[in-house]
Amino acid sequence: MRVLILLVCLSVGCLAQIPRHCRYPPLMSGSLSVKLLAFSKYIYDGLGERIRFRQFGRYDNKTYQLDVLLLYRKGVMYQINSRNQTCTKKRLSTDFHPLAVPRNATLLGQVVLGSSSGPGQGILVNSWYGELQMKNRSGTIRATKYFTTVTEFGCIPVTTLYHTNTGEWVVNSFFNNVIGIVDPQKLNPPFFCLNAKLEENDGEEPATFLSLFKS
Repeated sequence: MRVLILLVCLSVGCLAQIPRHCRYPPLMSGSLSVKLLAFSKYIYDGLGERIRFRQFGRYDNKTYQLDVLLLYRKGVMYQINSRNQTCTKKRLSTDFHPLAVPRNATLLGQVVLGSSSGPGQGILVNSWYGELQMKNRSGTIRATKYFTTVTEFGCIPVTTLYHTNTGEWVVNSFFNNVIGIVDPQKLNPPFFCLNAKLEENDGEEPATFLSLFKS
């Protein structure tokens, strides 16, 4: 009985804490799904400002694969085809924004995913919303509305919801997250990308991190 009372008190104490804005772990890897139509594996390096993810999905009744490496300090993106050993190099239009709950985000609420009836049956998460000001390298500022849910302990992403330039909402669900990077070499361009020439965008909008989530 005393143990049960202690667990209840601890649960109430956790829920009573005021959620705070936070940053994701600076080195992280894992998987995510996009609109339930595409699945990706990602590697995030917030210290070196590098992101790589491989996406597998289905669009217009056709399957596709996408493998990209974003190097924000160099302002370039590599689209990699390991099977053919070919590489496309394009500009990144935005500066690096560390993955985080922005300080101007508004708290929607704090809930337990799963159950709070017993230890190990649920996880405490915080949901936030706001508008992110994205500035590209030409100085143009674009506002992006978002909703995000992260764990109270560790600031691990659970879901994110972004409003795209085309008026769509893109839902990303994160899972199998791991703090750290197992293979740092995957954050460097493959040898067959070293001689790739920077291509112009031919009038289309330059690639951004959020635009790659379109399915």
